[in-house]
Amino acid sequence: MKRITSSLMVVLLAAPACLLGQAAPATTDSSNQATTPPYLRQGGSANPAPWSRLALEGGIGVGGINMQAAVEANRYLNIRGIGNYFSYTVNNIKVGGSGSSGSNVTGKLNFAEAGLAVDYYPWPNHGFRLSPGFTFYNENGVSGTGVMATGSSITLNSTKYYSEAANNMNLNANLGLNTHKQTFSISTGWGNMIPRSGGHWAFPVELGAIITGVPTVNLNITGRGCTVQTDAAINGPSCVDMSANTAAQTDINSQVSKYKSDLNVLQVWPILSFGVSYNFAIH
Repeated sequence: MKRITSSLMVVLLAAPACLLGQAAPATTDSSNQATTPPYLRQGGSANPAPWSRLALEGGIGVGGINMQAAVEANRYLNIRGIGNYFSYTVNNIKVGGSGSSGSNVTGKLNFAEAGLAVDYYPWPNHGFRLSPGFTFYNENGVSGTGVMATGSSITLNSTKYYSEAANNMNLNANLGLNTHKQTFSISTGWGNMIPRSGGHWAFPVELGAIITGVPTVNLNITGRGCTVQTDAAINGPSCVDMSANTAAQTDINSQVSKYKSDLNVLQVWPILSFGVSYNFAIH
């Protein structure tokens, strides 16, 4: 009996060792692929792991040169940085007349924006997206200066002022499209900078708007203006200092208020851009 008991104890003690010695078959990479969600796979997969890929884009849009960068947060979301820049100056353009009349105008367009957006892809393998965003830098605006030739005129609050010969009127105007320098945006578009269906290249298109508020308008006029045309050549009694005369300043302010009313509809700045992007692994 003791011999049988000893034999059973040896078998029971040896069994775990035998089981441990028979290691389970190693899981192949293909089996991992079969059980791992596609968006968590790495190693060149069409659906990278979160934060593992970076995309860079260059293009053009309403705001000029458009540069963007994006990383994928998960299968449905990208976090995207956006920047736009455009500057253009035109000098000594004759407006409001010909020959020696009219005004020599210098104008400047200046567009500069920067912001962030979250791109949500309801159907990850397709390009459609919805993108709420936040603009934290906005310096969009238009400015212009002009020297009015003798006898040329400008109408302010229904009063016409003619530029005096001895001291021509000078105009300085600014249109600000950035009342809200920090503001929200919303856009939609097609094209994922990090395609979940695979590939490195994409051609995104975006359409939307930035809530910029009512545009600001400033108009300053210096020099002398005359309400009677014949007085302009002879520096007659109707000529006044436009920057100091109360009636002239009232007319200027009233005209600016009309400009603001006309521009009241421009409380959003359009987003319209298209470009080419390339994405690559970052870890």
